[in-house]
Amino acid sequence: MRIFSIQPASLSESGQLPTQAPSQGFLWISCTREEFKEQTAAVQSTLQSLCGLQLVDLHVSDLLNAQQSSHFDYTSQYDLLVFRRLATGSGEDTLGKRRGGPPILHRIDTSPVGFAVFEQVLLSVHPNDCAVRDAYAARLIQAAAGETRAAAGRLPSSPADLMLRFVNLMVDGFLELRRELTRQLDHWQSALIDPRVRFSNWASLLEARLSLHQLDEVCEDQRSAVLDWIEALEDWPEAGTPLGQRERDLLQVRSRDVLEHIERVVHHVRRLEQSVETAVQIHFNAQSNRTNDIMRTLTVLTAIFLPLNLLAGIFGMNFDFIPLGDQAGGFWWILGSMLAIATGLAFYFWRKRYLERSA
Repeated sequence: MRIFSIQPASLSESGQLPTQAPSQGFLWISCTREEFKEQTAAVQSTLQSLCGLQLVDLHVSDLLNAQQSSHFDYTSQYDLLVFRRLATGSGEDTLGKRRGGPPILHRIDTSPVGFAVFEQVLLSVHPNDCAVRDAYAARLIQAAAGETRAAAGRLPSSPADLMLRFVNLMVDGFLELRRELTRQLDHWQSALIDPRVRFSNWASLLEARLSLHQLDEVCEDQRSAVLDWIEALEDWPEAGTPLGQRERDLLQVRSRDVLEHIERVVHHVRRLEQSVETAVQIHFNAQSNRTNDIMRTLTVLTAIFLPLNLLAGIFGMNFDFIPLGDQAGGFWWILGSMLAIATGLAFYFWRKRYLERSA
């Protein structure tokens, strides 16, 4: 468990739950899901002493649920946001089982992070692997280590501001995933369309399509949760000071920026789904076209040899008298006629473009 006291121009960290709220700034209480499960009573008691209220039992269940989808809920005293981020470790609880195929598909697994936003406290519950939490905490420490005036501009001004910055960091992980996923799917599309390559990696392609569908659902849940948060933010009471109104405007701007990033991910995922579907259709159309070329060639060859078989059958009959059968040059006459017929038919089919390969 990591507890940060964030002041307007400074930051301090402690490993013990605080007993009172700071006179300025706010507190960030960050813990893993296992820590929150073991110390639920202690955390509830701390919230009671700091904020004068505790989390609702249903919200505690949401924070402890490792399979919870992204959603937003609120009370008159605090807001609750559950947001799924990309899983970074093999021991995390994720949606569904580990998939096969290339390693890039494994990164599409997600796990939930819960935020309870109070007036002076932000409680965040993370998976057991808190790499994203630790990375953002390192950013805060670096920001606070700068000059006082610069640190005041880089440190979050409220629990809601901190939550949005953290959520934006998680969404950036989805944006970075797009490049590697696009590169992998482009490779498969090239293999599907290339007539010289016999594509056999259908199992991985199916896993990729299922993973894209899952990622689309995750992003839609994220989008709905952020939209609900923006609607709730608009219903907040008007700030009494210009500084308070400016902070609220910044929250709205940052919220819309997070929403825009999520919509970019959703748009890209759907475009990848359409690209995969189109590549598969092109592949089967190309296979069908190649099959038609082969059948057309075989049909032309059959049409060429059909009159030759007829002549061979006629002159192979067991009759006492067959024209040209008793002549010394009869064989060469028949052979020349067969060659002339075959050449004429081949030239005719070539002029009709029956013997051309499709481009």
